[in-house]
Amino acid sequence: MKTRDKILLSSLELFNERGERNITTNHIAAHLAISPGNLYYHFRNKSDIVYEIFQEYEKLVDYYLDIPEDRPMTLDDLAFYLESVFDGLWSYRFFHRDLESLLDSDPRLRLGYRAFTDRCLVSIGRIFSKLAEAGIIEAQPDALRSAMSLNVWLVITNWMAFLKTAHASGQAPELSLRELKQGIYQVLTLELPYLTPEYRERVLTLREKYRPALACQNG
Repeated sequence: MKTRDKILLSSLELFNERGERNITTNHIAAHLAISPGNLYYHFRNKSDIVYEIFQEYEKLVDYYLDIPEDRPMTLDDLAFYLESVFDGLWSYRFFHRDLESLLDSDPRLRLGYRAFTDRCLVSIGRIFSKLAEAGIIEAQPDALRSAMSLNVWLVITNWMAFLKTAHASGQAPELSLRELKQGIYQVLTLELPYLTPEYRERVLTLREKYRPALACQNG
């Protein structure tokens, strides 16, 4: 593996484990047993590392949300999209955990994330359209579909923050992938009012796989 790729991989690992704000370029260099000068040969600063990691993340999500146009969508497709998106969140969890400060510190990242969000909203809306074409949900007016897409995006991107702040007593435990994927329960809950009768029980069964164990969860 090339040194540049090792830097990106190790940075992602350290950011996820300790938080981006707690990691410096010196930490990254020490973790790789290379000199800071060697690291700066490949990246001018930590912001450049973060920005390139973000570009890899958005490529991954764009790939996950590639909608098939040559066949009807199935519930297996929907489950795959949700699982894949939450897998991506986990693999790059530092990003959404520290999102506000990251966007404030780098105008390139702020613009890139805005474009990324717009693309994701279009993809989510397209998924809803394909679900309607397949008879899984009822067809919705454009305005409602856009609102549904935004609500799904808000749940996906804020579920991690909710988990970190939902434990009222004591310090929140370390987040797990299983807990993160419980956000799929919330996404599927948003879709319940629009399901067609023939798919309702199947979606309810799928949703139950992700039921959160939080004490505040009653639905």
